[in-house]
Amino acid sequence: MDNIVVEALIRALAVGTPLLLACLGAIINERAGVVNLGVEGMMAVGALAAFAVASAGPDANLWMAVGAAMLAGAALAALHAVATVTLRANQFVSGLALALIGTGAAGLLGKKYEGLPLFNKVADWNWGGFVISPFTVAALLLAVALAFYLNATRPGLTLRSVGENPAAADVLGVHVGAVRVLAVLAGGALSGVAGAFLALSYRASWADNMTAGLGWIAVALVIFVGWRPLRAVLGSLFFGFLYYLQFRLQGNSPVPPEVFSAMPFVLVLVVLALAGLRGQQGNAPAALGRPYVRGER
Repeated sequence: MDNIVVEALIRALAVGTPLLLACLGAIINERAGVVNLGVEGMMAVGALAAFAVASAGPDANLWMAVGAAMLAGAALAALHAVATVTLRANQFVSGLALALIGTGAAGLLGKKYEGLPLFNKVADWNWGGFVISPFTVAALLLAVALAFYLNATRPGLTLRSVGENPAAADVLGVHVGAVRVLAVLAGGALSGVAGAFLALSYRASWADNMTAGLGWIAVALVIFVGWRPLRAVLGSLFFGFLYYLQFRLQGNSPVPPEVFSAMPFVLVLVVLALAGLRGQQGNAPAALGRPYVRGER
């Protein structure tokens, strides 16, 4: 029984790691008032960039691969920042376009990497039989750090003020556009790291559509956890456990495997509906999704 519990926790943490990283990035975006639905695309280009650097040879630097993933995610996010913050385009439309561009570009450019070996992978840490990835530890620490940053530091409170009342922040001398652009870039970088985890640790390979919808779940998870980083830890662990349960039940049930594959996505819809009934969306930043124009009410 203990072995099953430990296995479930290890697997839930593993699958929950990219969800947590991407969710934290999306929380930064949305706390600044910018919705970015392109998480799936940024994760895909991050995974490809990380694998491309790591597969260059046996002496490839894995941390350079992670850095490449961050740059790739941030570069794609920069398109969203220009479109939504500078040009004031619809944030939802821009984010959807970003998801399509990212997944399409990664699938096209990644064809030459399919089937190639990864000479090195980010090794897991073994703590007395409990195996955990350095990515997971970093994600958990980042959640704590982000919660502290948003609630107990001046820059964090400034970011939140931009998402709540950008006009008031502007009057106080805050450069609203710059804060939002930096938030979008930070969110893109974290989505890239989430993709790097898939390519360098979890799967240690490259395959088209390797993100498998995790980016979309991360977007929904932001609402589910009420834009709070520490709750994101529990939320990502919960959905990670669902993925583990999906694979655990597939071989022991007459139910078609497609039903289990759809289970996490169906549950996303359920929890979002429940969050809406409980008024969870009332916790959203007041200016979320709205472009800021100085002097406009």
